[in-house]
Amino acid sequence: MQFELFIGIDVSKLTLDIAFLSQDAEVESFKIENKPVSIKRFFKKISKKLNLEHSLVCAEFIGHYCYPLRKVCLEEGYSLWLESGAEIKQRSGVTRYKNDKVDAIRIADYARRHQDKAKVQKIEDYTLESVRALSAERELFIKERAKYKVQIKDLKGFMDEALYKARSKRLTKQVDSLTKLIKEVDQQIKSLLESSEKLTNQKAILTSIDGIGDQVAIHTILATSAFTKFNSGRKFACHAGVAPFAFESGTSQRSRRKVSFRANMELKKLFHMAALSAIKMKGEFKEYFDRKVAEGKNKMTVINAVRAKLINRIFALIRDNRKHEKNYQPNLA
Repeated sequence: MQFELFIGIDVSKLTLDIAFLSQDAEVESFKIENKPVSIKRFFKKISKKLNLEHSLVCAEFIGHYCYPLRKVCLEEGYSLWLESGAEIKQRSGVTRYKNDKVDAIRIADYARRHQDKAKVQKIEDYTLESVRALSAERELFIKERAKYKVQIKDLKGFMDEALYKARSKRLTKQVDSLTKLIKEVDQQIKSLLESSEKLTNQKAILTSIDGIGDQVAIHTILATSAFTKFNSGRKFACHAGVAPFAFESGTSQRSRRKVSFRANMELKKLFHMAALSAIKMKGEFKEYFDRKVAEGKNKMTVINAVRAKLINRIFALIRDNRKHEKNYQPNLA
């Protein structure tokens, strides 16, 4: 689609700074509340004098604060592009000052110059949205539980015994309560996945691979939006901080290939644990790891290679819509 108007939005918790940028670089600026009713009212007012059907709304993605804007744009059918702040900043040139109004103009200009790269938001399956919200809640409970567990373990022997026993008892109640909540969330997630044939099938395919458990499978499905967001294992490996890159310049700088720190660290951690699990099991991954280490390869480099193999296998199996089978023979007929 060829866009005629570009709307840059700088999102904050309470307000939205909005900049309208036409093809002729004419700018108009506005400021409204970050609430669905305010956003809907604003667009309705603007639509009376401007054609929003050929407009591209671009905003920096900052998590759940984008929810009101996303909700309205999807309901009203506006083209919304949520882009990472790092991407916008790196492609906006040298900047010498900053405020919300200027940021909105820069976002609108970014959308105008890079409209061919726009990834317009789509209405995701309700089940996937619900699983994503529950998964975030689960992570919150796990972090809180870990905090209390550390307190129980770390204070033992380093404070008055009577005080420690009383404190340990209270903290143990908190741990037990959080464990119960985590189990309830897990059950809800399981029920939601079972209600969707597509998601159930994808999870079954992923967990058929050595080392891939329920949490890795669920987080992978969420990160890929049920395998609609990434079209190759290499791109997803890049997102998960697994793909190595060369760092070279001229004739003097020749560093070894290494992974980028710009990655989804939660996914990277999960695939690291999956790789460790896979190389502990009898099979091809353990044989591969042992062989490469015996050849003198660095252990972490080999583990990263196993992570990449797991990701590539996931995408291959999803593409073929089949579970992993040892000694699989493809039908070439």
